[in-house]
This record gives sequence, C-alpha cells and structure tokens, in this order.
Amino acid sequence: MTEPLLHPDRLFPAEPSIRAIARNLYETVADLPIVSPHGHTDPSWFAENSAFTDAASLFLIPDHYVLRMLRSRGIPYDALAVPRKDGAPVADPRAAWQIFCANWSLFAGTPSELWINHALATEFGIDAPLSADTADATFDLIGARLADADFRPLAILDRANVEVIATTEFALDPLDHHATIKANGLNQRIRTTYRPDDVTDPDAADFKANIEKLGAITGEDVSTWAGMIKAHANRRAHFRAHGATATDHGVPTALTADLAQAEKQALLDGALKGTLTPGEAEQFRAQMLTEMAGLSAEDGMVMQIHAGSRRATDPLLQAERGRNLGDDIPQRTDFVGGLSALLSRYGNAEHFRLIAFTLDESTYARELAPMAGYWPALMVGPPWWFHDSSNGIRRYLDAMHETAGFTNLAGFNDDTRALLSIPARHDVWRREVSGFLAKMVAEHKISQTTAHDQARWLCYDAAKTAYRIP
Repeated sequence: MTEPLLHPDRLFPAEPSIRAIARNLYETVADLPIVSPHGHTDPSWFAENSAFTDAASLFLIPDHYVLRMLRSRGIPYDALAVPRKDGAPVADPRAAWQIFCANWSLFAGTPSELWINHALATEFGIDAPLSADTADATFDLIGARLADADFRPLAILDRANVEVIATTEFALDPLDHHATIKANGLNQRIRTTYRPDDVTDPDAADFKANIEKLGAITGEDVSTWAGMIKAHANRRAHFRAHGATATDHGVPTALTADLAQAEKQALLDGALKGTLTPGEAEQFRAQMLTEMAGLSAEDGMVMQIHAGSRRATDPLLQAERGRNLGDDIPQRTDFVGGLSALLSRYGNAEHFRLIAFTLDESTYARELAPMAGYWPALMVGPPWWFHDSSNGIRRYLDAMHETAGFTNLAGFNDDTRALLSIPARHDVWRREVSGFLAKMVAEHKISQTTAHDQARWLCYDAAKTAYRIP
C-alpha cells in the first residue's frame, strides 16, 4: 500500500492519548486565518498578479533552503537555473526541475520535504514522492495548473486564508509595487516593512552612495547625524503610508550603543569617507540600532532585530550571483550585553516594542526568555531560518515557555520567499503547538481550556498583537 505524502497525524505525539488531545487542539486552530507579519515574498507578485511560469521558478529557484542542500552535494547553481550577475546562460527550468527531482532523496526528514510535499498534495493533487521518473510529468502538471486563473498570487492568498502578509523592502526602495497594491485597495492586507540595512550598515555595498540618495529623496542633510536620523523618520513615514507597521534590522550581532553626539558624528564622518575600522563599523551599526529604537518609541513601528547570521560566506557565490542563496551560517549572539544600551534607554518606553530573533538557540532559555519575562518592550520572535522546523519549534517552545510564558512570544511568522510554503509552514507551527500543549494537558500542567486559549494565541492572536496589526 502506498503511503500518502501527508499523513493526517503528521508531527503529532506518538502516544495515543496525547495524540488524541493534539488532534482536538489542532482542529480548533487549523482553519484560522494566516497572519504573516514578516517575510520576503516579492511584492510584484501581488501588484501585477501575473501567473507563475513553471515548477522550477515556483519551488526551486527562489528557495535557498533547497538550493543550499543541492549545492552541498556538488550540484552547481548553473544547473539549477539560478540567474548569474553576468547574464551568462544557465539551465532551462525543465532541466533544473529534473535534477531537483532526481535528488529528492537528499531532503528526507528535512523541513523542505514537509513544506514541498504539503504544497504538492494540497495545491496540485500530487500524492507520490518526487523522483527522476516523475520529473517530466510533475513539471507539466504543475505548469498546466499555474496557467489557471485561480492560481494567480492573489488567488493563492485567498485559498490559503491569508488575512495579512508583509513583505520587506530596503530604505531606498521606491515602493512602486506597494503603490500599486495601495491603489488597488490591498495595502491593509499586503504591507511593506522598513528594512534600512542599506543605509545603517557601513559595510553594505555602495553605502556612501546610498546615504547620499537617502538625503536626496528626503531633502535632509545626511552629512550630519541629526539630519540622517531625520531622513530615516521621513522614510519610515513613507513606508507607514504603504501599510508598514514594523521595521526590520538584519545584523551580525545584537550589539547596541548609546554614544555622545560628537562620537556619533565622528562615526558618520568615517563611514562617509570609507575609513572606519571593523570595530568602528560595528559601533556604527550598534548606535544605529539604538537610534531606530528611539524612532520606534516615537512613531510606534514595531522593531525587529534578526541577529546571529554570518552572511555571504562564499566569495565565489557572491561574485557570481549575490546574496540570500544559501551561504549564510548561524553564529553566537550575546543579547544580554548586546541589547543593554538599547533597553536601558528604551526598554521601559510606553510605545516601544522590540521583537528579537536569533539563530543561536543557546540563548533561548539563558538570555531571551528571562529578558522577555522582564522587559515590557521585549517579545521573542518565533524560531527562525535554520530552526523553523518541527524539532526547532519543539526546542523553542520548551526553552521559552517556563520563563517567558506564552504571552511574551510573538506567535509565528514564516519568513519565506516561497509563496506556497506559507500555508505549509503555518500548518507545521499549528501542529507542533497543538502537540506541545497536548503534552502539558496530559501531564496536568494546564487545563484543556487553557490549552485551547493558548493554541489560538500562538497561532493567530499573538502575531496580530505583537505587530500591532488591526
């Protein structure tokens, strides 16, 4: 007998009595609307609502989880149809899909297998594993389905019951796609997020030119520290006009600073001249995090810090193709010491909210849970990137709940570039939350009523509350 791609009891506890409780809890949250307050889907999808072209463009090329696994086994990105900076030819989508399917066994037991199987089964009616033998048939079946009107991006959001989704754009982005989204009356459902790394990180490519452009589009004198901060306030207001309720900051560490005005100006002068040492560049980023917290305390935008990733570790990949293609690696993060300056200044501010994410799981119980259990401003984001797997979710909930409680957790966000993985990822979260709470019920740690309340909180209400989404 052939096993289905998606077992109805997948991820639930194996012990029958606990599994029954988990099933019951899951039924109460399975069909809740999806709130996706942080992610990296392409806003042009929703502005233009054009059809996706083929299976490789949908599942393979934009998914760095998939790409990095294939590359780890020596498969070049040219063969996977990943575009090159120099415009040189790469494999056609069908050939790339054939390679992907022929190597499907690489993904056994990984989150990618679960997410992709979910999409294949629920969206395309495919109920057999991918393989070299099925590559052409699945490529053609998916391609034919993508041509249907009910498979345009907005229809996918409707079918997945996505209530709110946020994309992420850099500070200098013209937001043209979001302007179209707003003109179409969709900017309450499809929101942008202000990510100013291009003008807050002196190690960013073209930093000096970016700062000058920031000044040009805001009319502020960005050669002064005060003028630069005013320029950020201007851009943040522009993003809010396109639905943004949050900012996002991707930083290698969680270091923050609270320097004197003269020290800040000296750092900016050095950044514009390109003379900062690595330590000074880190101080610049650290001070900018505190400045962004101050602006959030004023304008109410929720501040997200994604810390703990050493990015762009493969020079060859960067030279050929660029960032966000799989060569980023977790590293240790100090939140207690790192956030000290920021929280000392704004941790008790009435309108300030900070959501912290980390790739360093060792900080969960040791640092982040106790910090969120004290500071009114701080909430902890869900397991992120390398850890948004079934086991990663279990580790996160186990490490967090006793000290931070469930109320100081920011719910779930999928942080994905792959549109069809959104319902799959939320389903994994909802199943793991149900299983975790079911075990607590079985051990008489919480009541059934409490479990139902916390399941809804973690799967829906928390994200809306954390991100101040009406």
